[in-house]
Amino acid sequence: MIKIFSRYVAVAIIATLLYWAVFFCFVYVFNYSQAISNLIGFFASVTYSFFAHARFTFNASVNVMDYLWFVVFMLLLSYFMGRVSDRYALPPLITVLEFSVIGLVCSFLFSRYIVFSNKKKT
Repeated sequence: MIKIFSRYVAVAIIATLLYWAVFFCFVYVFNYSQAISNLIGFFASVTYSFFAHARFTFNASVNVMDYLWFVVFMLLLSYFMGRVSDRYALPPLITVLEFSVIGLVCSFLFSRYIVFSNKKKT
């Protein structure tokens, strides 16, 4: 489990950097709300994350339904956290920090036990 989680974290670091760059760009350059910026950053990072984790973390085959399950789960989490940040007027840095930590743990558990469970490449 430690080996898998370590690989997961390595891929997640790249996905997180991608997410942060997109999020801050949309908040500060394009003046979008945190909720919308969070979603746009999410879509960029979740697509990278899904395919990288399938290949490097879980050595699993992928299909459209697995991708959709992963995207929908993470989309709801992302949007909810952005809405909470907007509601409480949290600074954007707090939004990305909280999503980075909570998203890492939640996505690992969801990926490990639901999306990629028993889906090893043959």
